[in-house]
Amino acid sequence: MSDVRIAHIGGPTTLIEIGGWRLLTDPTFDPPGRTYPFGWGTSSRKLTGPALAATDLPPIDAILLSHDHHGDNLDTTGRSLLQAAHAVITTPAAARRLGGNARGLIPWQATRLHAPDRPTIDITATPARHGPPLSRPLTGQVTGFALKWEGQRHGVLWISGDTVLYDGVRQVAQRM
Repeated sequence: MSDVRIAHIGGPTTLIEIGGWRLLTDPTFDPPGRTYPFGWGTSSRKLTGPALAATDLPPIDAILLSHDHHGDNLDTTGRSLLQAAHAVITTPAAARRLGGNARGLIPWQATRLHAPDRPTIDITATPARHGPPLSRPLTGQVTGFALKWEGQRHGVLWISGDTVLYDGVRQVAQRM
């Protein structure tokens, strides 16, 4: 069994450590006070800063990015961390926009992290929807992630992503 540590940094940002791996979800490290526009007159204002500065992070192996097109899930400081990670796992649309080390997965597609002396981690993209039915043209693609490794207890570790509750989310419990 691998040791697992989960540290909530703020908002959607969490540092997950599994058997020597370091994974970071939706990196948001900008200071408070910034407003992130989403289009169509909508926005989000950051009220609280992260519990840990980006400069205080240990080296990151992979970033699990639910989506790249809203600053409340990938802000300016978070964007600066992408190239330093070995991999950025995200949606196909985000991978096209980001390029470089980004891997785009469609729902139920998987990729694997493996290295000597560490447990292999299978990362499966899970369905997510960023708003009400038929909102995707406005809200864009999003994804969640299910993590599985040998010796894991209590089922997969699921990061739902920036999603509303809908039938696709309910499928995760049934399939994983």
